[in-house]
Amino acid sequence: MSAPLSSRLPDFTWDSLDAAATLAAAHPGGLINLSMGTPVDPVPPVIRQALADASDAPGYPLTAGTVELRRAMLAWVSRACGAGVDGLGVLPTIGSKELVAWLPTLLGIGPGDVVVIPSICYPTYDDGVRLAGATTVRADSLTAVGPTSRVRLVWLNSPGNPTGRVLPAAHLRKVVDWARERGAVVASDECYLPLGWTPGADPVSVLSPEVCGGSYDGVLAVHSLSKRSNLAGYRAGLVAGDPTLVAELLKVRKHAGMIVPAPVQAAMVAALGDQAHADEQRERYRARRKVLAAAFTDAGFTIDDSEAGLYLWLTRGEDCWQTVDWLARRGILAAAGVFYGPAGSQHVRVALTESDERVAQVADRLAER
Repeated sequence: MSAPLSSRLPDFTWDSLDAAATLAAAHPGGLINLSMGTPVDPVPPVIRQALADASDAPGYPLTAGTVELRRAMLAWVSRACGAGVDGLGVLPTIGSKELVAWLPTLLGIGPGDVVVIPSICYPTYDDGVRLAGATTVRADSLTAVGPTSRVRLVWLNSPGNPTGRVLPAAHLRKVVDWARERGAVVASDECYLPLGWTPGADPVSVLSPEVCGGSYDGVLAVHSLSKRSNLAGYRAGLVAGDPTLVAELLKVRKHAGMIVPAPVQAAMVAALGDQAHADEQRERYRARRKVLAAAFTDAGFTIDDSEAGLYLWLTRGEDCWQTVDWLARRGILAAAGVFYGPAGSQHVRVALTESDERVAQVADRLAER
């Protein structure tokens, strides 16, 4: 009997935080959970109403999305990414994590093939490579990749998770040009594109003309409504880019039953068409970021990168598990930097997604002896 598929995967990342979570929860003031980027704010009423109005949905939904959803996705990508809609493929996904995990498999990548991922990044990039039976190479520069001719996919992530680093357009363009010369696909995870905080470090989409040159050949961009619209519970995302690649993804997803439920498709139309709620949510995160950045800086932490996105990338110059434990004794749970690759071993990731009340308590917790 062959080994189970799960044997290719590491232990589930967040399970290793159980002991720290128990310690933090024992704090007299209770747990302040900054470890996961799980939205805590309400789903906007306009989206909830759209979901409710579409709840009588006895038939099978379209894998490609309704006509209304496809139009809404095209219009939103045009606005948010600076992309032209001519020749642009779009497809709804069951959140973004599902696509990240299965993209190598959906593209036919397998044993002997190489997938390049950032040196510090979302663990699911590597999980997806493992599920496909391919080989992962961690690299932040093209020269570090080496001369291998088996690169089939290159993952970009800007703004980065966990670092919040923003990659300049010139760097993104070099990666796209390099991949096109080798027949590789560039997949850009842009879930945090609307959350730029630092002047002069504005996030740029891989679909923008200055990056892709007006052609979407070999390029895909992945987006999510989980953070923008507080729809993590709805599992609502999308992929846009090369129409040939999107058509291939659609063919496979039809067979595999990877379909966004009809009520969620209706909710996505409402979410993508309403900017007001997204602006309001962005300002909530901006305010929380300001409070948390001041609290951790005053407590002696150094904030690295963190130019954009939903997290602060923090260090005290020690092993990340020592920092996790130090924070847990003060009732604060943070994510260990090593979750995101060996290069993160002296950092922790702190999310901006706790309630305003809990965020306001962090400074006092950090001052505890």
